Amino acid sequence: MRTMAAKAAKDGFGELLDTARHEPVTIARNGRPVAVVLSVDEFERLKALEDSWWAAKADAAAKEGFLGRSRSDRLLREILNARP
Repeated sequence: MRTMAAKAAKDGFGELLDTARHEPVTIARNGRPVAVVLSVDEFERLKALEDSWWAAKADAAAKEGFLGRSRSDRLLREILNARP
């Protein structure tokens, strides 16, 4: 992954965009990374990956079943150390 200083990214915005189409670019300010610029295709790929991950988590939770109100209330009281 390439890194560009914020001023270089500002002054060479076209170069930044061209580079980001091929690989993510880290933007650094005062030597510290503050942002990453990436292509729309890469963003959409990452978004789809995240959506798949959450869908798998939801499927797993649905297969395990649901607690119901009384068990949920009891669990929350235990977690919060609340007295019944």
